Amino acid sequence: MAASTKDSGDRAVPAPAGRPRASAKGEQTRARLIAAARTLLAGEMSERFTTRNVAALCGVSHGMCHYHFQDRTDLVLAVIADIRPEWITPLEAAVSDPGTFARRAERVVELLARPEGAELSHLHSALHWQALNDARVRESLEAEYRRWRACFVALFQVLADERGGGLDPRPLGLAVAAAVDGLAAMDSLGADGGTGPVLRTLLRTLAAGA
Repeated sequence: MAASTKDSGDRAVPAPAGRPRASAKGEQTRARLIAAARTLLAGEMSERFTTRNVAALCGVSHGMCHYHFQDRTDLVLAVIADIRPEWITPLEAAVSDPGTFARRAERVVELLARPEGAELSHLHSALHWQALNDARVRESLEAEYRRWRACFVALFQVLADERGGGLDPRPLGLAVAAAVDGLAAMDSLGADGGTGPVLRTLLRTLAAGA
């Protein structure tokens, strides 16, 4: 049903086109619910992740939680979207900002060499577990990873453009993405993988041999 407002005579009239449907207070409540969902998913008792527990942690009624999110899958999908600015958007910016391949590659190395926060690391693990049991979560998370892997392909497209063609950026970009995944897994276990030096060496070697 279209949103509506009331005029001075209490007659319902259509809301102006483009007006947000949710109130500022509603958006704040939604954001608080997402934050609570993140806390539960990233915690040591992620099995307690239910809409009821999210609502309790947020300090709102269970019904209010379901007003904003149909079910717990909707909450998980919201968390996936919420963390995008923390891991995908910065990588996209590092690749798309102006500069040569070498300069962009160095920005990527500097970004990925920073330690990932404990909450984000735990969230990624929890989201992968959720994806094993929920097709909607799996589809959404895979879409995020496709976007993430595309950054590395775009990076090598810059190299291909600099060299005037003849270079296929896709296998090179996907190889680096796989290597970064492996380094992240090592780091999550507390191993000193030396992400920066390893990744820098890999990028330079692939670029020189391409």
